[in-house]
This record gives sequence, C-alpha cells and structure tokens, in this order.
Amino acid sequence: MNNHIWRPLYVVLVIIAFFLVLRYFLVPQDFGVHGVNFTYGYHRAGDINDWQAVPIKYRGREFCNECHPDNAAANASSKHAAIQCENCHGPAFDHPEAPEKLILDTSRDLCLRCHAALHTPSSQRSLIKGIDPDTHNPAIPCSDCHNPHKPDLEDMQ
Repeated sequence: MNNHIWRPLYVVLVIIAFFLVLRYFLVPQDFGVHGVNFTYGYHRAGDINDWQAVPIKYRGREFCNECHPDNAAANASSKHAAIQCENCHGPAFDHPEAPEKLILDTSRDLCLRCHAALHTPSSQRSLIKGIDPDTHNPAIPCSDCHNPHKPDLEDMQ
C-alpha cells in the first residue's frame, strides 16, 4: 500500500491509543465495567458510600404523622393521599428544632404542576382535573379557596 493510506491509519491508531491511555487514568477503578458481570452498569461502587454520607432532608409521611395526625388523616382520605407532606411543606430535615415551623409553599405554581389543564392529554396525568390558570382566580393563591388536605372542590375553607 501507498503512504497515503498508511499515514492516516497510523494517525487514527495513535488517537485511539491516546484515548485508551487517557481513559485508563481518568476513569475510576470502581467504575461498573471493571466488575466480572457489569454489576453496577455505569455507576461507581464508591458512589454508594458517598450518597450514604449525604444527610437526609426528607423525613416522610410517618415523621409528620407523629405530631400532625389530624392533617395526616385528612390527607390520607383525600385525592392528595399519594402526595408526601414535604412536597408542599418543604423538607423536614431539622424540624421541629430548626425551623420550628416549615415554610409552606402557597404559590399557584405548586398546584399548577398537576392541575393546569392539558392541551394535549396523553397520559394518566390527564385524569387529574385541570384549570385554566389565566381565568380561574388568577391573582389568588389556591389555598385561599381550597384546603389542600381535603382538595375536593366542594370543600372550601
């Protein structure tokens, strides 16, 4: 073969070799493909320890139920039963010590994540009653008229 074929082939081989050497030094040894059976896929085994060191911010419905059984019971029998308390009330990381009271998100945007009318319904999300936020009391927070713990339209506060 002529030089015009060998030279580009050598350049490509050098680039591939450079990439493999660079990858050897940059990819951690505990990255998933170094196992016998690809146990971790594209995850590092060391990530498990890293994530376990991150402090828990969300405590869950059971933690809230200890001090607020009335709200928990009302929510459990409502259409919002599947929604965790901290989705609206914020993470209860150090609650009740600091903050003593969780900050409640009363913005319309929070409710509209699920309750804005869909223009092209194509999933189970379309089963949730939606509103047109421009015409349905646009300047008023939803919680001024609706109790989020009992969200039926008939149950006004």
